[in-house]
Amino acid sequence: MQHLTVVTTGGTIDKVYFDAKSDYQVGAPQIGEILAQLGVAFEFDVVPVLRKDSLEMTDADRAEIRSVVSGQPHRHILITHGTDTMVDTARALAGIEDKTIVLTGALNPARFQGSDAVFNIGCAVGAVQTLGDGVWIAMNGRVWDPARVRKNRAANRFEESR
Repeated sequence: MQHLTVVTTGGTIDKVYFDAKSDYQVGAPQIGEILAQLGVAFEFDVVPVLRKDSLEMTDADRAEIRSVVSGQPHRHILITHGTDTMVDTARALAGIEDKTIVLTGALNPARFQGSDAVFNIGCAVGAVQTLGDGVWIAMNGRVWDPARVRKNRAANRFEESR
C-alpha cells in the first residue's frame, strides 16, 4: 500500500466533551493528526464526509458514504465511524468492487488518555494492507466480517454474532 484514503464520518473517536454532564459535540477528525504523529510510511489523505454520532445516521448518510468510497481513486480505504451502527454501514458498503475497505472507531474519544483509538487505527491500517477486496471491521484487536459481528453494548465490545 502506497496510499491510504481515510473517510471520516464522526463517532466517538472524534468527540469532544465540554462539561461534567458529558455534553459533547463531534469535533474535527482526529485520524490525520494521529497518523502524522505516528510517522507512517505511506501517503494518506483525509476525506471528511459526516460529523455525526452513528446513532443519528440515516440510510441517506450511508448512501453518501458509499458514493464517496466508490468514487475514490485509490484501492485502500479506512473509514472512521461510530461503533453503535458501524456494522450497519459496513453491510451497506458490501459489493463495492476493487477496494479494500476497513471500518474502525473508538469506544472512548481519541482525545482521552487511554483511548482505544490509536490501537484500533493501527489494527485497521494493518488490516487494510493485508486483506483482499471487500469490507471489514477492525475493533478490539480483531478483524471482523460485518456479516458475522455485532457490538455487545452491555460489554462495550465487538463479538461474533450468533
